Amino acid sequence: MPLTPSYPQLLLRGLLAGLIAGLLAGTFAYLAGEPHINAAIAIEEAGTPAGDALVSRDVQSGPGLFLATGLYGIALGGILATAYTVLRRRLHTTGDTTAALGLAAAAWTGIVLVPYLKYPPNPPAVGDPATIDQRTAAYLAALALGLAAVWAAALAARTQTHPWARATAATAALLVVVTIAYTLLPTFDEVPADFPATLLWDFRITSLGTQTILWTTLGLGFAGLLARLAHRTETPVTFP
Repeated sequence: MPLTPSYPQLLLRGLLAGLIAGLLAGTFAYLAGEPHINAAIAIEEAGTPAGDALVSRDVQSGPGLFLATGLYGIALGGILATAYTVLRRRLHTTGDTTAALGLAAAAWTGIVLVPYLKYPPNPPAVGDPATIDQRTAAYLAALALGLAAVWAAALAARTQTHPWARATAATAALLVVVTIAYTLLPTFDEVPADFPATLLWDFRITSLGTQTILWTTLGLGFAGLLARLAHRTETPVTFP
């Protein structure tokens, strides 16, 4: 019979998968996102010349970027491993791979997609500094409501037995909670009229792509490391 892995074993694999995911997402952000950030900074500085930054752009877009995404990935890997440890027995699936990928997909939906559709990220030169506190509070509220929507979808799915009925109930519950949340949350429209629409679109798509690569790699990496751990902990059975 396979041995049950301990929490430290799961945590270590979650941290490793998170580090790999963070570095890969950082690579994508460096190659695809930094050009858009530099273009937005140029527009911002053309209107209001900036003072000396505490950290130069070369450091921010190079070592600083990979350090930030690496640490962010490690933190998310630890959270995913902890959630897997706590919720594994409650998940209606027999495969560890399916469970790990399902948790990663649910986290991406609640943490990334739901807040993103309401409050997409803005590049430099976009946003009123006077409303930063309100925008931060609203984003955190959207994040909490996104997780609540995913939890509601999971509870709704448990009320059904057939796969199609579970999927329908989960989708309906998710959409209901998200619709209510979007209606109650405030709206901010602070994009300058003369800001290039293409640059804004490209920046937001790149930001979503970075998060998607991070969570996809994290889910796949954690699932793969779980499969290797299960293979190593299998106890051979000898028959007379």
